[in-house]
Formats: sequence, structure tokens, C-alpha cells
Amino acid sequence: MEDAKRKLMARLREEISDGRVIDAMERVPREAFVPKDYRHAAYEDSALPLSEGQTISQPFMIATMIEALGPRRSDKVLEVGTGSGYQAAILAELVREVLTVERIKSLADTAKARLNSLGYENVTVRVAEKRIGWASDAPYDGIVVAAAAPKLIRGLVDQLSDGGRLVIPVGGRRQQNLMKVVRSDTNYSVTTLSACRFVPLIGEDAWPEPDS
Repeated sequence: MEDAKRKLMARLREEISDGRVIDAMERVPREAFVPKDYRHAAYEDSALPLSEGQTISQPFMIATMIEALGPRRSDKVLEVGTGSGYQAAILAELVREVLTVERIKSLADTAKARLNSLGYENVTVRVAEKRIGWASDAPYDGIVVAAAAPKLIRGLVDQLSDGGRLVIPVGGRRQQNLMKVVRSDTNYSVTTLSACRFVPLIGEDAWPEPDS
């Protein structure tokens, strides 16, 4: 597993220019965040299944999103879609404070216990509300969304501080584009980064519940 990890990180360093992101990923044991049956594949550059039809994202995509976010040590960051807690742990290595929200309570509870056991004291895990994000603790210097929205969600942009950055997949259920939004006073700019594929974001201004 250590050899696989070294090879993966070497490949990521060839494609991700912000070395701090890869340094942080090296410090986080991905094998602790994947189901037991998939631990042998923890350092393959691929998404892996979690319970409840969710996934732990591909390492390259996580690195791409965090690099686009441009994390700073002083930042307060919101993550939408905790999943296993892996991306939250990487963010915690890079910023002052991470608040992460997950709509599936069993995943939130497991991620919280896992992050606590690994000593990530600057991460707070919450069970998500129907409204996307966590407005009561806004504003945030950065927001990263680990699920695909059908459109750019203005309510999330409103939770950014002046100069805050949002990284979010936007598009259909099967294919999306990764987008970066930067807020400035009452305006914001949008940049399209790359094609991607994520599970749907569920909630107000996003996709409806699967059985509705």
C-alpha cells in the first residue's frame, strides 16, 4: 500500500501545480476513509463506493478541486457533501477551520467519529439542512461542493465572504463541468475548469430526493 501511495502522489505532483495540496494528501491516510472491502484500492486514482449510493471521489479530482479553491491557512471553509470525510481531512491540513455538511446522517456520524479518531480538531461535521450550505455560520472564505448541482446556486454564492471562492460541479446527472466562482462585493465571476462526474446534489435549488 505504501508503494501504491508513493506512485499515486508522484503522478499527482506531475499534474497539480500547488505542492501544498499533495503534501496534505500525503499526510491523510486514504485507506482509513474507504470501506474495508476496498482498502486494497485506496491508492488507485479512482472513485470508490461508499454506503447509501455515495462515493469517495477520485484523488485527482479532489486535488483539482482543492487547488482551484486556493486554500489559505487563515481560511474558514465549508464543504458540502462530507461523504467519508476524506476531503474534509485534506482541507483541515490546509486551512484554519472546516465545516462540512452531509445530508445522510449515517455517513455524517461515521465521518465525524473517523475524523475525531484521527485528531482533526478543526473540522465540524453537521447533518445538512434542506437549504444547500450552512448559512448560519457564513460567511466562508471558501466553499467546495462534492456533488453535482443542476445550476449555479446563488444561495451558496451569498454565503461567501468578499473575495471568497466556490468550487462546484454544475450540469446534468451524468456529466458536469467543474466551475469556480469568486465573489466580489455584490458581483461574482465564474470560470469553467474541466469536465467531471459526481453524484447528484440533493436539496433546495438542487436535485429532488431520489424517491420524489
